[in-house]
Amino acid sequence: MSGADSEPENRSGPTGSTLWHGRFAGGPDAALMAYTVSLPFDRRMWRDDIVGSRAHVRGLARVGLLNDAERDNVLAALDQVHAEMADGRFEYLASDEDIHTAVERRVTEISGPAGAKLHTARSRNDQVATDLRLWCKRELVQVARGLYDLQQVLLARAIEAGNTYLPGYTHLQRAQPVLLSHHLLAHGWAFERDIDRLLATVDRLDVSPLGAGALAGTSLPIDPAGNAADLGFARPFDNSLDAVSDRDFVAEGLFDLALIGVHLSRIGEEWVLWTTEEFGFAKLDDAFATGSSMLPQKKNPDIAELARGKTGRLIGNLTALLATLKGLPLAYNRDLQEDKEGLFDSVDQVNLAVAALTGMIATATFMSDAMQAAADADVTAATDLAEYLVRGGTPFRDAHAIVGQLVRRHLAGEGGLGELAALEIDTEAAALVGAGVGVRQRTSPGGAGPLAMTAQLEKYREMLSAEHDEFTRRQ
Repeated sequence: MSGADSEPENRSGPTGSTLWHGRFAGGPDAALMAYTVSLPFDRRMWRDDIVGSRAHVRGLARVGLLNDAERDNVLAALDQVHAEMADGRFEYLASDEDIHTAVERRVTEISGPAGAKLHTARSRNDQVATDLRLWCKRELVQVARGLYDLQQVLLARAIEAGNTYLPGYTHLQRAQPVLLSHHLLAHGWAFERDIDRLLATVDRLDVSPLGAGALAGTSLPIDPAGNAADLGFARPFDNSLDAVSDRDFVAEGLFDLALIGVHLSRIGEEWVLWTTEEFGFAKLDDAFATGSSMLPQKKNPDIAELARGKTGRLIGNLTALLATLKGLPLAYNRDLQEDKEGLFDSVDQVNLAVAALTGMIATATFMSDAMQAAADADVTAATDLAEYLVRGGTPFRDAHAIVGQLVRRHLAGEGGLGELAALEIDTEAAALVGAGVGVRQRTSPGGAGPLAMTAQLEKYREMLSAEHDEFTRRQ
């Protein structure tokens, strides 16, 4: 039976101690540790934590808080921890709440009293924020590089498509013929905006929080600007409260990733349709399709379907973080631990989707005869007939009504649209209704016809070249 002055029992049972054990008479309960631990997901930031710790150690030495021998001792210990984690030899303990605790605990085991100085003038608050920004700087650029590879495949397939055309759709109803290359690059331009957003997010997050401490800085003579330069950040923080509480960059990154998911989903929906017998516009390579466990004839577009389906997950990760952030006061709150799992998941899922779709599109076969037959339906020439009348001086609304009546008669079985145009307008108008004619009428800049496509391809190549140069600059 314990008395009033006896030590409370340590119910957690871990080996080692927490970073905050001095304030408490006993250890944390196992239930607390199980609920609050973040090591299972934040351990992927181990490289970033070690990079940040190295910069912090060098910064402490610059201002005299570590002597040269201590600096070298701790840096050597960090190198050893890096090697152990890189080859899988690192042994985690039950008391390692997160990757930051695990690294510091092991460094102290290796370097002794000098290692115990690693956390001088640093809080886990500015440490976590620094690690996460380092991780985002690297990983969001990698997502952008994956999109660049997909853009290259879209360009290659567009060039290969030549003058192949298909129906363009509005409301999923056939509208006007468009070149297949034009359709493919429509997705390419959307990904250009995605890349631009990702890189702009990286530029905005390029601020070092190291030195902000728990929330208010420190009384010790630290060098945040030097640490920022050492870590490759563009600048140090301006306000310590903001530095440790800001997760705008995570929200921005999650939005960027969710919108990429929306764009991938749009491709997925098209390819689900295109590969049906009903459309018959494309066939998937066997390596990028699946079969049925029961139906021997099936060839399923699972990549396209998952690109569509997983987008809800990406949107959910964004909304979950926004819901977390909207109720938080300054500065750090443990709620901010929820910033990572959704971010990591969204990055992983987008990377997987982009790689799979890139392979699917690169290896698919386009069924140009089926595409062109669908695009050559008489009704897809309706707008060209109306614009022919406009060129002759007819107001567009009147021209629209005249051609609409011809379409109605055509659909009622009174004759082909070309035949009716020859009777009601003239033979020159009738010549606009025919195989391959409509797509050549798309002559306006940025339009879907051959002349406009030549200029677009050149501009698209220039855009890809500029993206390549930007990625090279960021290496």
